[in-house]
Amino acid sequence: EHAAFRSLLEAPQADAQMIMDSRFPVPRYIVCDQHKSEARFLMAKLNPSVTHNSEGGGVGAQVFTDDVSLRVFMEHLMNLSVQS
Repeated sequence: EHAAFRSLLEAPQADAQMIMDSRFPVPRYIVCDQHKSEARFLMAKLNPSVTHNSEGGGVGAQVFTDDVSLRVFMEHLMNLSVQS
């Protein structure tokens, strides 16, 4: 009944598959719905700097993750390097 709408929704996934087929190594493709577990995982991997420990709220969705931000990692690395 809504074939045109279905093809409109499936077109971006087909385009992404075509692009991934031409790349090596093949990128990881994650299909997710907003606010579901896959979406939280994806946001945590893309931007681990916005978490419940962030100061001032920051920009973007708050993601609960065990990963640390690059800033926290670099601060820890700098502290370890000056201790030796």
